[in-house]
Amino acid sequence: MVTLNPQSSTPLVLQIVASFCAAIEDGSLRPGAKAPSIRQFAHAHNVSVFTVVDAYDRLVAQGYFTSRPHAGFFVRQRPASSAALSGHSPNFSFDSMWYLRRIFENRALRMKPGCGWLPGDWLFQEGMRRSLRSLATQDVDLGGYGEPKGYPPLRQLVRDLLAEQEIAVTSEHVLLTQGSSQAMDLVARRLVRPGDAVLVDDPGYPNLLFSLRFLGAKLIGVPRTPMGYDLLALERLVVEHRPKLFFTQPRLQSPTGSIAQLSHLHRVMQLADKHDFLVVENDIYADLDPEPRPSLASLDQLSRVIYISSFSKTISPNIRVGYLAASPDLLEDLAQLKMISGLTSSEFSERLAYGALTDGRWRKHVKSVRERLAKAHLGAAARLLKVGFEIFCEPKAGIFLWAKHPAIADSAELAYKAAEQDILLGPGHLFSPNLQPSPWLRFNVVFCDEPALFDFLAAQCQTT
Repeated sequence: MVTLNPQSSTPLVLQIVASFCAAIEDGSLRPGAKAPSIRQFAHAHNVSVFTVVDAYDRLVAQGYFTSRPHAGFFVRQRPASSAALSGHSPNFSFDSMWYLRRIFENRALRMKPGCGWLPGDWLFQEGMRRSLRSLATQDVDLGGYGEPKGYPPLRQLVRDLLAEQEIAVTSEHVLLTQGSSQAMDLVARRLVRPGDAVLVDDPGYPNLLFSLRFLGAKLIGVPRTPMGYDLLALERLVVEHRPKLFFTQPRLQSPTGSIAQLSHLHRVMQLADKHDFLVVENDIYADLDPEPRPSLASLDQLSRVIYISSFSKTISPNIRVGYLAASPDLLEDLAQLKMISGLTSSEFSERLAYGALTDGRWRKHVKSVRERLAKAHLGAAARLLKVGFEIFCEPKAGIFLWAKHPAIADSAELAYKAAEQDILLGPGHLFSPNLQPSPWLRFNVVFCDEPALFDFLAAQCQTT
């Protein structure tokens, strides 16, 4: 039923998917039939378990398989009006979280150059401990739910931090959330309906892309360049698709690390005004930027821009404290949606964050992190270039470098081999709006200092 050709230019994952799809479409595999287990298939065809995981989850996402806990994968009953008959590409369901769920967040792997976080000893742990000790001495009500919009002193502090970036708001413009992910999810659920055209960075932020697919949005990728955006492509896509929203990360973008120039920010806002769409600015790496820069929100003052950020990258991701700033009317809607979906965010966590941010050592800590990142960037870039990688851009700030090797056509295959060697890589297709195969990889510069990683990369690039 499934015949694989390791010598083919088509990745093994896509060969497996195509073989099962063909068997299901021609009736060789009937609805309800049980697929071989992942390990059985991997053993029978001499392929990696990670390759089979990828293929099976793609088949689930495309509606060919269904997954039953503790039972395995089964052929799914497909309606007559399937994606193939309608002429549209299948929507990816929330099962497309396969990589995040099984590999991308696998902290058990020893080397983590593909991860999205900073090591614990880079975070403000001492500030958190001091804040926790201070809270222990205070008469804090631990029995209530807290304010729906979040801990008022922290909202006021966010107002002041935004003012430093020339974003003039009151605390009534600020909603505290459980990290930036909840902030983006609230905006998406409030403003996106199935079939809506939504602009996103290409490549872009995986959690957001999966969330928007789950909501049924039509994702329109705006190509990133080392200077920001492909402005000609952006204008063409806006005119063609009439988007409702543009979710973007202008500064120290994940995965490319690129920073949009001021002229690019102005053009984005001109197009938003002319074609009547909102812009959601994800600025979670602002604290890691050593240079003061304008943001979309500072140009627009929250007329069309919804601004999102977080303290996870510099204080601690464990406390899950983020925020969004928006026009008061929209913010009221978002606050109500936050209450419907989860009542309030944790006031205890928000008090912890407030204590850390008002600690006298906070700004010194942030400055130190920026300096360490700049040094890590230089080292990681030099090592990648030495083994033949091409680097998209070198911001010398933030966490990421985006790179590809001329010998690698599909970085997913490399990522599976790496996982078997206890190495976590970030393959490019994960960041694609359409989950297309990609030669690119995202590297976290902080985790790119182990010789074994580059020995592995050099060996794979020579044999590919």
